[in-house]
Amino acid sequence: MRYAIYFTPRQDEPLARIAANWLGRDPFGAATRPVEAVGELSAAEVAFHTASARRYGFHATLKAPFRLASNETEGALRAALDDFAETTPVVTIPRLVVSQIDGFFALVPEGPLPALNRFADDVVRDFDRFRAPLSEAEIKRRSPDSLKPAEFRNLCQWGYPYVFGTFRFHMTLSGRVSSQESPRLRAAIDSLFAQVLQRPVPVDALTLFVETEPGAPFMVLSHHALGRRPARKTA
Repeated sequence: MRYAIYFTPRQDEPLARIAANWLGRDPFGAATRPVEAVGELSAAEVAFHTASARRYGFHATLKAPFRLASNETEGALRAALDDFAETTPVVTIPRLVVSQIDGFFALVPEGPLPALNRFADDVVRDFDRFRAPLSEAEIKRRSPDSLKPAEFRNLCQWGYPYVFGTFRFHMTLSGRVSSQESPRLRAAIDSLFAQVLQRPVPVDALTLFVETEPGAPFMVLSHHALGRRPARKTA
């Protein structure tokens, strides 16, 4: 069993509903749903391009999937998430935009957001005590020879290459796409998400996901609302 600490919008929010329809799965439940044709893409093409992202559900990674440390429990992890959330203010992303990162499509903030990066740093640091050390097999699966030195150090120290200075907030929408297929996929994503991306996105909760067995879909286990104080912090 593995856990992950992600951000994902509430299930009833428009962004979450559109993303669930696009990916063919809502991480708040186990059931998949038939994907539909979008623009020039057939339903089969959408299903193919979203297959890898579907298993994880719509999310932004804050603390990457980890096995629980031997001296910790799920209950203690959930209690720590409650404590962290209670004293952490909401960070608002003024606007998300569609971008292509290392071949895959994702939603990313339109500009730099230092407050969002600090929030992500705090999550990585504060919850690392719950993470079991990576096994040799887990390190090997990350293709360490392909990582930059800073990314490899992060992998060894924090269990994930893309934290702190190498972190980039993103909400994945596809697997890697060839340069030939990218324009068609980009057009489909733009048409589907255009209206909802005009709205600010409050990062207003931490969501604990769980993978019950290797290869199983990641599902929402618990949702922890941030900032039980009225003030909001805009990145």
